[in-house]
Amino acid sequence: MAKLSAKEIIDSLKEMTLLEIKEVVDLMKEEFGVDPTAVAVAAAPQAGAEAKNDAPSAVDVVLASAGANKIAVIKLIKDATGLGLGDAKAIADNGGVIKEKVATAEAEELKAKFEEAGATIELK
Repeated sequence: MAKLSAKEIIDSLKEMTLLEIKEVVDLMKEEFGVDPTAVAVAAAPQAGAEAKNDAPSAVDVVLASAGANKIAVIKLIKDATGLGLGDAKAIADNGGVIKEKVATAEAEELKAKFEEAGATIELK
């Protein structure tokens, strides 16, 4: 039997169903005593730890000022939080946390929307 290259093995895996690939993994465990999934799981926390050092994964979106177009800001607060009109108006009037522990990407999107409406937003 000829030795298969890594590329040939990958190409053959592409043609298999997930159940067939699972069978191959199970056979690898039996034959070689190695769990290929353990290597991937062990590597994942290291990558996550490095990402945490760069930037926070969740931030609070805080309204510092509603600006001149308060009605648009109230509508944005309602849409973002699901609060009623009175509660949204209170945040627009007094400032405060709009959303807590939001993913950084989502927080940046919210900040852009509010700043477009004339509000001043802080991410903490």
